[in-house]
Amino acid sequence: MSSIVAAPWGGPAASPSGDRIFRLLLAAAAAGVPLIMGGILLALLSAGWPAIQQFGLAFFATTTWDPVAREFGALPFIYGTLVSSALALLIAVPLGLGTAIFLAELAPRWLRTPVGFLVELLAAIPSVVFGLWGIFVLVPWARTTVTPLLVSALGFLPLFQGPPLGIGMLTAGLILAVMVVPFIVAVSTEVMRAVPTAQREAALALGGTRWETTRRAVLPYARSGIMGAVFLALARALGETMAVTMVIGNVPQIKVSLLAPAYTIPAVIANEFTEATYDLYVAALVYAGIVLFIVTVLVNVAARLLVGRVAQGQAAIRE
Repeated sequence: MSSIVAAPWGGPAASPSGDRIFRLLLAAAAAGVPLIMGGILLALLSAGWPAIQQFGLAFFATTTWDPVAREFGALPFIYGTLVSSALALLIAVPLGLGTAIFLAELAPRWLRTPVGFLVELLAAIPSVVFGLWGIFVLVPWARTTVTPLLVSALGFLPLFQGPPLGIGMLTAGLILAVMVVPFIVAVSTEVMRAVPTAQREAALALGGTRWETTRRAVLPYARSGIMGAVFLALARALGETMAVTMVIGNVPQIKVSLLAPAYTIPAVIANEFTEATYDLYVAALVYAGIVLFIVTVLVNVAARLLVGRVAQGQAAIRE
């Protein structure tokens, strides 16, 4: 007697063995992600073990990077990576969130589609093209216009002191901001469009303006998704290589001024990996890659925890 019964929609129902096979396939696919992550980490640890043994945790706090003297420290690169990414978010979050609010709440339909398409197209441009644009457009503009203006207006602050080189931390932050804005805009726009229409209608019925409706009804409802978009942009900025390499100056130093050249972990790996002529040099670069891997994982874990906490708070408020 057949074990296959009719499904509610008229066709034969799947057998229990088919369900088990499907469940096992999905479990294997889900288990593949942490296995790949673990394999990457093990491969990095194996290749970077000589540097880990020799430098230990001092690698994180040493400022000297001298391949000739076989002395390696990643602190200038960690500083450059974190500061350039933070500067990019400082610029990109207001710009991206403002664009998302316009597209989701204010833009007419005939304008929403082409602007949204252009924003998504911006995300598809290769980073090396952004780097070329940075060299030929952004660097001269920063050297002749932005830097002199900042020095004249805010030169009394240590952040804006130094010669107008054009290349440096500020230029890297600007180009990173342009590159991560599409991620913030795309995710935030979709999150705000998912806000129930009844939420907006209730705020408008109480006499709220369009801005008050957006600020008090839409943005709080979409807060967790917006925060997720910001952390996604941060993860993208932390790992950017070519565009930053071409405009940051590539000097392993720690300077308070945003106008000074700097260096990032992805940039030093891209620039020096092919020039590493001995094993310890290669291991030090891999160790720097491990540092970047750890920083990126920690940022994503923190983002997940923060978004989850915000989502739980919103659910409690709605209940």
